[in-house]
This record gives sequence, C-alpha cells and structure tokens, in this order.
Amino acid sequence: MSRRGSTKRWLQIQARDPFVKQRDAEGYRSRAAFKLKEILARDRLLKPGDRVLDLGGSPGGWSQVAKEVVGARGTVVAVDLLAMEPLQGVHFIQGDSGAPAIVDAVREALGGGPVDLVLSDMAPNLSGVRHADEARSVTLAEVAIEAAENFLKPEGTIVIKMFQHADTEKFIAALRPRCQAILRRKPRASRERSPEFYIVVRGFKL
Repeated sequence: MSRRGSTKRWLQIQARDPFVKQRDAEGYRSRAAFKLKEILARDRLLKPGDRVLDLGGSPGGWSQVAKEVVGARGTVVAVDLLAMEPLQGVHFIQGDSGAPAIVDAVREALGGGPVDLVLSDMAPNLSGVRHADEARSVTLAEVAIEAAENFLKPEGTIVIKMFQHADTEKFIAALRPRCQAILRRKPRASRERSPEFYIVVRGFKL
C-alpha cells in the first residue's frame, strides 16, 4: 500500500473511532487517556493525594488523567524525549528518563520522596524489522523498571505498555519473583488489531 493510501486508511479509521470523538469532546490530548482511565478504574490504582511518575508522557493524555485523580494535593511528574505543551499541575521534564541528569531532575521535582505509581506508555519508533522492534519494546519496559527502582515506594505499582511476542513473555516471567502480582490488561481503547497490552505490576519489591 502506498504512503498516500495508508494515510487515507488511517484517517478513515480515526473518523470512525468513538474514542477519538470522545477525546475531542472531553478535552484530552490523546485517545490513550481512555486506556489509562479504564485501567485505573478497574484496578483502583490511584487516589487523591498520590504521587505519580509518567514515562513517555507526551502529549499528556495520561498525565491529564492522573492529575484528575490525584487532585491538587497530589503530584504528577511526566518525562519524555519529545516536547509537551504545558499542562496545569503537571511538572514536565524533557529528556531520556534513564540519563543521570534527568534522574536528578525527577528527584528534585518529587522533593526527594517516592511515588505511589509509575506509568509507562512508552513505545519504540518502529523500524519494520520485527525482531529489532520487539527488542526495543522490551528495553523500554526495562527502563520503566529502572525508574521504579529509583522512585517507587516499597510495594508500589507499575503500569507498563507491552507488545505480544516471545521476548515480552521472558521479561514478564523474570519480573514475577519481584512482585506480588502481574495483571494483563487490554483496554477497550486499545485497537483490537494492535499487539499492545498493558501489565499492572502490583507490590513491586525494591
């Protein structure tokens, strides 16, 4: 399919997507906001006053949802390589979340204290080479775990975007001894044809 044909098909899908319409109606920055809303509601992961680290935060849909829940007493810090338009009540840091300078900036934004929840909606820029793309997605999941080791409270929770393939299963198997439970979630806003799903890592052991 030509690039022009692919673009036309994507626009047709967007026009029919109820979550795109709902995003526009409710003022969210991305339809991905509804993925997080469903996960939070189902698993009761956040409450007012909680502290959240949002990895891969741009354009801000997940940060919007998190801030709505934690309220004025809570804290949301978002990190992304890409720029993000300012979002009221959210502290945004642009850069690689694993870089020492960014780790220090996150720690400063959090005032040195831990977070209750680490979110990661990070996804690799797909190259079309399946094995390479799979490896990159697992690498990003490992980045989320490293961030949890740095900033999550003991027995805290992590939500990570994953993609269905063998390396993912190896990653999840290796993670199981380090937590109380790993729950798989495929929110309704996640398109059926997409290989993405999310894991909710509960009771992470530091």
